Amino acid sequence: MSKIKPSKGAPYARILGVGGYRPTRVVPNEVILEKIDSSDEWIRSRSGISTRHWANDEETVAMMSIEASGKAVADAGIRPEQIGAVVVSTVSHFAQTPAIATEIADKLGTQKAAAFDISAGCAGFGYGLTLAKGMIVEGSAEYVLVIGVERLSDLTDLEDRATAFLFGDGAGAVIVGPSQEPAIGPTVWGSEGDKAGTIKQTVSWDKLHGGDVTQLPLDSAGKVKFPAITQEGQAVFRWAVFEMAKVAQQALDAAGISPDDLDVFIPHQANERIIDSMVKTLKLPEHVTVARDVRTTGNTSAASIPLAMERLLATGEAKSGDTALVIGFGAGLVYAATVVTLP
Repeated sequence: MSKIKPSKGAPYARILGVGGYRPTRVVPNEVILEKIDSSDEWIRSRSGISTRHWANDEETVAMMSIEASGKAVADAGIRPEQIGAVVVSTVSHFAQTPAIATEIADKLGTQKAAAFDISAGCAGFGYGLTLAKGMIVEGSAEYVLVIGVERLSDLTDLEDRATAFLFGDGAGAVIVGPSQEPAIGPTVWGSEGDKAGTIKQTVSWDKLHGGDVTQLPLDSAGKVKFPAITQEGQAVFRWAVFEMAKVAQQALDAAGISPDDLDVFIPHQANERIIDSMVKTLKLPEHVTVARDVRTTGNTSAASIPLAMERLLATGEAKSGDTALVIGFGAGLVYAATVVTLP
């Protein structure tokens, strides 16, 4: 017989509050067109994107996270010192260590909360949400702060016609806490590492450390390019449209609901064509509100779902208590989908 006492957590978990931060600088497609041979019409037709936000020097990963988190804490009606864990999903915090989550936890005013970063690309918010749910139910934290934050403008090759227009910056955050009824469904998640090369960093960091710079890509001015995100657009599009619609349906099935039961659909804001195709494949009814934050925010990777959620609630397009299907997918290739009750 085990001598270990059973943990005592809440019966269920739910999202209690959401907050977002978008950098002050709004970048229209015209700025992107300064360095690539394309057109505003082509960018809009391929992605749905008309503008995106890019951070200035002061809008760091930490600063944007703290701003979004403060709003989420206020929205949840709790105090920072009640937060037991901080989970940050990002691929654009450039210090290998320590985790940026520790700085955020301290500056936000938590009382020595557990804090760590995860790297799960555009599925990172779903991964963080799943970890938070486990902590609440297991009893290791009463409230968990989950943040998705990116400064993808730092990882964008502005001369790459395939990706220069895609990425934006921002932070989204939610507070996850105890619930007396199910409000975060089972997560359907996974990875397909055999497809890892379809979305990747152009050059690994070690190539910049004493490597042969003659083997590194150069920009139009002849300077070594900083590592950037690159992708095989058609391969990613096909995977997202066909495979992720299946994952989304599996998440609905796992939660025991049908498309007719949904109020809101919040997919990763990668590309509006992907969103439209998923809506069609899932046969979502017309009454379901579909997040299209990508149009003015671009692809913000781990931040895209909480940012879209925050905007839908702020504009009244969605309301507290609505049932929403969320799904993130991206580099890895990784994915995570679940059904949640909106805060």
